[in-house]
Amino acid sequence: MTNQATNLSKRLFSLDVFRGLTMFLLIAEAAGFHRSFGLYTENNAVLHPLAEQLHHHPWNGLRFWDLIQPFFMFIVGVAMPFSLKKRLAMGSRKAATQHILRRCFLLFSFGVLLHCVYSHALVWELWNVLVQLAFTILMAYAIMNLPHRTQILICLGILILTEILYRVYNPQDPYNQGQSFGSWVDMLVMGKINGGGWVFINFLPTAVHTVMGVICGQMLLSNKSAKEKLNPLLMWGAALLFLGYGMDLLGITPIIKRIATTSFTLASGGWALLALALFYWWIDIRDHKNKWLKIFSVVGTNSIFIYLFAETVGSQWFRDFGHIFTEGLLAPLGMDEYLIWIINSIFVLFMFWYLTYFLDQKKVYFKI
Repeated sequence: MTNQATNLSKRLFSLDVFRGLTMFLLIAEAAGFHRSFGLYTENNAVLHPLAEQLHHHPWNGLRFWDLIQPFFMFIVGVAMPFSLKKRLAMGSRKAATQHILRRCFLLFSFGVLLHCVYSHALVWELWNVLVQLAFTILMAYAIMNLPHRTQILICLGILILTEILYRVYNPQDPYNQGQSFGSWVDMLVMGKINGGGWVFINFLPTAVHTVMGVICGQMLLSNKSAKEKLNPLLMWGAALLFLGYGMDLLGITPIIKRIATTSFTLASGGWALLALALFYWWIDIRDHKNKWLKIFSVVGTNSIFIYLFAETVGSQWFRDFGHIFTEGLLAPLGMDEYLIWIINSIFVLFMFWYLTYFLDQKKVYFKI
């Protein structure tokens, strides 16, 4: 094995940066930046369209923020072959399977508990990304030893099944908000539907993102040349974008992130592949491993921890704590209230980031 391949099997820095940037954007939302920026630019014709890209599309359409969850699911999949290889080198397949089962149980539990935090009450709600991730990891792990062609065929089968379930349940209007197959499953499992249109059964089509990630991770771990690894990412990424957007434009299946339609899964999967290709080409192939990229990579080293921290005590305590200082210093200067909140969110984001930096410096990593 070449030195490049050896280093790749140990750590893929481009993946660390990709994951870290994704998590950085997630904790920026928890810090309040997205909301504050949206309110501050509400009457600004130039900046407000940009601010809208930091919020989910209301229904049929695709914004930048709609890609963050697919990126997260995809990145977890890419990392799985690297993690599994390391675990098999230290232990047995049985031990690795037990670890996956334990991890998925914890992710599911954390996802349920987060909704209790959001609601300030004991609730049974399964819409959180961690709950989704628990299922997609299980599905991806179950088939990751199969040939790539078989994994791709299973992904195709999942998407076809999703189309069938939605169309059979409501043939006249399969993707109606609140009256779709996903809403029916929510009533069956939770006895309620989500006011924003999110559905629990999203884990089924979004499992494709995680499986896609696994296939990419296995390819990046292989002894193929850099070009042989990069070209499929570009080719499949472009093809999935064409299929996803094509289904939407032709009126076959609308792109709807909130119920993860097949067109959305394909389009967002295409963006994920192209994003990985860009990071891999720029960082690992062109060897642009600049120190400033550590700004993002350190966030990815404790990704689940910082997500949970930012979504719970971080957002609840740090925002108000920081506002004591930002408002106290800036309000007397006559600064706009929404601008103060933007500055406050940047201050809170820095505190979140510094926590990950501190933990990374101390080599403290929270693993589940």
